Amino acid sequence: MKNAQEQFKIIMKGVNKVISEESLMQKLEKSIETETPLVVKLGLDPSAPDIHLGHAVVLRKIKQMQDLGHRAVIIIGDFTGKIGDPTGKSKTRKQLTTEQVLENAKTYEQQIFKILHRDKTELRFNSEWLSKLSFEEVIRLAAKTTIARMLERDDFEKRYKNKEAIGLHEFFYPLMQAYDSVEIKADIEMGGTDQTFNILMGRTLQKDYGEESQIALFMPLLEGIDGIEKMSKSLGNYIGICEDAVTIYSKIMKVPDELIIKYFELATDIYPDEIETIELELKAEKINPRDIKMRLAKEITTLYCGVNGAERAEEHFKTVFQRNLIPEDIEEFVLSSDCFTCNGEIDLVKIIVKNEFAKSNGEARRLILQNAVKINGIKTNDFIINNLNNNFVIQVGKSNFIKIKIK
Repeated sequence: MKNAQEQFKIIMKGVNKVISEESLMQKLEKSIETETPLVVKLGLDPSAPDIHLGHAVVLRKIKQMQDLGHRAVIIIGDFTGKIGDPTGKSKTRKQLTTEQVLENAKTYEQQIFKILHRDKTELRFNSEWLSKLSFEEVIRLAAKTTIARMLERDDFEKRYKNKEAIGLHEFFYPLMQAYDSVEIKADIEMGGTDQTFNILMGRTLQKDYGEESQIALFMPLLEGIDGIEKMSKSLGNYIGICEDAVTIYSKIMKVPDELIIKYFELATDIYPDEIETIELELKAEKINPRDIKMRLAKEITTLYCGVNGAERAEEHFKTVFQRNLIPEDIEEFVLSSDCFTCNGEIDLVKIIVKNEFAKSNGEARRLILQNAVKINGIKTNDFIINNLNNNFVIQVGKSNFIKIKIK
């Protein structure tokens, strides 16, 4: 186990805020002295199970703490998920059924172990304790806070001022999340900056129950590949941790130069001193941002797809983007009957849509007319393909390729 100062440096890499640094150092020193790992808590709301790099920021930090010898307790909110976290929501969230919650929880479990050490992770469902509370215990829990305190939350305050409905049950969400910390005796609770209210409630509740208050460790929100908005699947600016190596690598290469260091800090496990050196070299213009971004892409792709996958993705990128060649490892697509017109000609528009290179026939036609589509390396403005051999390659944009095979 590294000394407390070294642990502190690694834990604080990329952190937005910690409450408090002094308490964190004290817990680390006590952990080393007693040879007792700290309990690092993360609660997951199982209503949105697709994890991308934005979600993974907190998981990567927990993994770093596991590497330092500490233990993670991941709480799947199967009970709280029936309410839904009201954070950032302008209206009451639809309550999930038990079946929906459990199905989403299984998906989360499959994904988190792409990052965390399974042997250093304890998975808990908060229905274990929350479903067993008597009504008397619930009343006592509710007495730990006030309506005025709850209305300090931005989302509740805005809805109250706008005379929008706030379900009484929604006030119980931060209390239940806080009670999770009491139950597992958390030393540290992780979360994004949008979870500040809920995590601080955990500190308060632990103190009320006679426990030592947890450290509140907040990670910043990660911008997507557009460099503007928070990474989000709905905005299309995300990098999914379950995507293939070529896709992950290519997407990272689209990240704006000004976010290179932030991605190194939040999306990799590289030691803080090395990142500081990279930052200094970038500022002094000693290295090309493209080259260091290729290293970033390889680092992140390796984390989720392994060394071989990352190396194949890097070679693909060099082939397509640096040499302007057609890559060798292209997925094959066998034409089905609906890819032909009534005259027996090949419908290029349908092929593009079927391979999800465009969302609609209209978008596919626009791409073709905008010279964004090539057949065997030659641009085409035709919607129909004629006079081609059995196998040919379609390219849409810079990085989308498909090898066509006719039965």
